[in-house]
Amino acid sequence: MRHPSARQQRIARTAISGAAVLGLALTATACGGNVSPGGGKQELSGQSLTVAGVWTGVEQKNFKRVLDAFSEKTGAKVTFASTGDNVSTVVGSQIEGGNAPDVVMVPQVGVLQQFAKKGWLAPLSKEVDAQAGKNYAQVWKDYGTVGKTYYGLYFKASHKSTVWYSPDAFAQAGVKPAATYQELLKSGRTLSDSGVPAFSVAGEAGWPLTDWFENIYLSQAGGEKYDKLATHKIPWTDPSVVKALTTLGKLFGDKNLVAGGGSGALRTDFPESVQQVFGPEPKAAMVYEGDFVGALVKDELKKEVGKDAKFFPFPSVDGGKAPVVSGGDAAVVLKAGKNKKAAMELVKYLATPEAAGIWAKAGGYISPNKNVPAGDYHDQVTRKAAQSLTAAGNTVRFDMSDQAPAAFGGTQGAGEWKVLQDFLRNPSDPKATAGRLEAAAVKAYRN
Repeated sequence: MRHPSARQQRIARTAISGAAVLGLALTATACGGNVSPGGGKQELSGQSLTVAGVWTGVEQKNFKRVLDAFSEKTGAKVTFASTGDNVSTVVGSQIEGGNAPDVVMVPQVGVLQQFAKKGWLAPLSKEVDAQAGKNYAQVWKDYGTVGKTYYGLYFKASHKSTVWYSPDAFAQAGVKPAATYQELLKSGRTLSDSGVPAFSVAGEAGWPLTDWFENIYLSQAGGEKYDKLATHKIPWTDPSVVKALTTLGKLFGDKNLVAGGGSGALRTDFPESVQQVFGPEPKAAMVYEGDFVGALVKDELKKEVGKDAKFFPFPSVDGGKAPVVSGGDAAVVLKAGKNKKAAMELVKYLATPEAAGIWAKAGGYISPNKNVPAGDYHDQVTRKAAQSLTAAGNTVRFDMSDQAPAAFGGTQGAGEWKVLQDFLRNPSDPKATAGRLEAAAVKAYRN
């Protein structure tokens, strides 16, 4: 099952690492004798467990550092294997074949729910629950809960309410980061008058367009409506949807605000949208997308984040709160795994500020753990994004399309992606677009 937030991160990973090695196994072995760094006995000495997840390249390397620390602390031998994109298919085959991993890092709410409904998951222990209760806002536990059972501990998050901009372009036009959507449009027109279009929009795939909609909808309609729409408890023809599409259309329909207009945006993929702002020949002043834009700026375009590229929070819309939309990867324990004790100990460790801090120091990572010291983050910009995410507390909302059936919220050329691409091409009829969204949603949820 493929969902936009996972696809976003995979595209970013591909651009950053240059290659994905399917099935690459990394092993963390115990070291330091029989005593853990904290002075206690290594209670898992000699035991082995396997962790599976989508991560490859740099992300896999950095997660290995976390597993190394757990191994040193407990004595357990930990092996990580990449599943590639299709987590549910690979893990399902492994369960059927009798070689299931012990822990899976699940990148979508929908997949976590799917695993739980299939009966694949073991409930997290009281100790994990207690650790999460100390370190996480309740909303993160809620997204890891199916029914009334807590199954998934969110270890890695993305902040998808960040607008990235060129400080040079802003300085030349005499504009500042916007606090409201109206200010954003006004600043955009000033930028256009200075000779550079306001936004580079990645419309070649539909997932960035769903993120645009979700941020506007969350701020304008509020969290309660957002939750209802995310679970299709209200229809996509609801007036709140039409209003959000109308608001989004004010930007999409203005050729002075979108580089290349709608037709140009539909030919622009995510890495290109970032390059159009921060590459050698800038074609726009801003690009909206998640915190992972910074990794592309740094690793692919060789620019300095915090100097050549900065971000401001997605602005509030019509007097609503500034939105904070997120995605993330949750650790779950499989019933079919061979070492539930060690698996549960690992998940408990992942819930600690210590574990999150290891990856935070390496860079390219944000934790939903509110007790990770700010100084652990690799750079000031990442620190700012992490603080914004955790400060939002229970107002954070998980990517809406990531919660929908893949046929609606996660398939290229179909469902929400296709409807919003058509809207980008011609945003003149928000009401008709809402009707098409509802028709696609009804079909997907029914199936």
